[in-house]
This record gives sequence, C-alpha cells and structure tokens, in this order.
Amino acid sequence: MNHKLISASILSADLAHLGDEIKMAEDAGVDWIHVDVMDGAFVPTITMGPVIVEACRRSTELPIDVHLMVHEPIRHIRNFANAGATNLTIHIETCPNILADLAQIRSLGCKAGIVLNPATPIQTIYKTLADVDLVLVMSVQPGASGQSYLPGSDEKIINIRQRLDAIGSHAWLEVDGGINLENIRMISESGADVFVAATAVFRSPLGIKEAVKSLRFALK
Repeated sequence: MNHKLISASILSADLAHLGDEIKMAEDAGVDWIHVDVMDGAFVPTITMGPVIVEACRRSTELPIDVHLMVHEPIRHIRNFANAGATNLTIHIETCPNILADLAQIRSLGCKAGIVLNPATPIQTIYKTLADVDLVLVMSVQPGASGQSYLPGSDEKIINIRQRLDAIGSHAWLEVDGGINLENIRMISESGADVFVAATAVFRSPLGIKEAVKSLRFALK
C-alpha cells in the first residue's frame, strides 16, 4: 500500500503570492504541488503554462504534479518536463497513441500518468495500467476549482484499485475534485493514494497550515 499523499493544487492559490503560498503548503506538510494546465479547448478554461511550473520549481523541492488538460499533449510535454515537472499526467480522451505518449514522458525523466474524465468508461484505460506510474481519476468535471465531488466516483476508484492490485502495479491512484474534510477518508477507503486539494487547502477558513493538518488527521 502506498503512503497517502496530499497534492496541493495551486488552482486555488493566490498567484500574486505564489511562492509564499507554496512555502506555507510545504511547511504545513503537503507532499506534492499540483499544477492544472488547461488550454481553453479541451476544457473551457485557460490556466497555466510552463512558466508557472518554473516558478513552482524555484519555490520548492517538492514533486510537481502536472495535469495536462489539453489537446495534443505530446506537443507540450517536453516544455513542461524542462520546466521542472516531476509527474506528467495526460488524458486518455486526447491521446490516440497513448502508450507511445506515456513512453515519451518517461523518456524525459518524468513519472507518467493517465487521466480519465467522469463520463469516460474506465475500460478505456485498462490497456495503459501496466505502463503508468500514476492513474488520476477526475471526480468533478475538469475546468474549475470549488466543485462538489461527483457521486459514483467511488465505484470507479474501487474498480481501478482492484485492477492495479491484480497486476501488481505500484502506480499511485490519485483523485482530483471536490475533496474535503468530509469525504477524504471515504475516498481513501475506496483505494485512493493521492488526494488533490485546491480549495480545501488554499481557501480554507482554517488557513493553510490547519487545513492540511486537518486533512491529514482525517486520513488516519
């Protein structure tokens, strides 16, 4: 069983003080820094590019967990790898040559991950499971932070956990969307290893330090 990890998504951070916010999250005990890259085409929103990853890399030595919500991610992975990404996760929906794309990510020295959207059948990723370091399940529609966790995500998490265990995979099973103090333990019990938290870390009324401490306590 992998150690349970918290990946703090800077989608909800104050970008005017990004370095300070990352430092506070790191001091609070998060394990990864998560960067949501959106191109305005695959998802409606436009967010961050390699320059933000470079800024994160200058601000921390924590692993940088980059989620590419973009069309043709193969065109961009080298730039993100060079910017300092540790993990690069790409969507099954955008990659007709998914195994080759995953191999390309690894060739650049990054961990390679596969992502699937809520409406995408889990069978679409089965062929990739032996070739990934990370599986990311979207538990909201990709595009904006602050959404509520979608019912039915648990079943998908349980199924993928069973598949990974059956093939002896040590890949992390990551969940992104609507994670908070009320549901993080349930999501963990479904089989998740990594929990992406945006609003629950950077916009918590508790403050970043207490928010992370509370999430960690809820995972015990």
